[in-house]
Amino acid sequence: MFNPSQADVRRFFCDVYRKQRSGEAMEAIEVLTAQWIDEHPEFHADLSDVETALRRMAEPEAGASNPFLHLSMHLSISEQCSIDQPAGVRQAVELLTARLDSLHDAHHQAMECLGQMLWESQHAGRPPDGQTYLDALRRRATRD
Repeated sequence: MFNPSQADVRRFFCDVYRKQRSGEAMEAIEVLTAQWIDEHPEFHADLSDVETALRRMAEPEAGASNPFLHLSMHLSISEQCSIDQPAGVRQAVELLTARLDSLHDAHHQAMECLGQMLWESQHAGRPPDGQTYLDALRRRATRD
């Protein structure tokens, strides 16, 4: 099983950004990552210097968005949809995308649902509940 460290994740995103800027060949996961990076120009400065990104791991975010977590969640949701796991997530994200007329905005809504489910899981000391996540996502996809 793939279990990257926080430093590995930061190196990966910085490396993809470097490859993207230099026009280097990329693997499929890197191409997908580059597409999400393009959607977030506000993160480009954070991705441009791997050494600074690694040094900042020990610093509190102070209310700022963590670009590495944010991009990781985009990739997680993309993967969930590609394999439809939990079952039904692909349809829920597609419905939400149609409702919002934006895959990017749909992902951000899914991130809120995913984050809430993970927070509840951690605080209750139980495994993540995919059905809770899916139900929350479906509610957002179908509300008026």
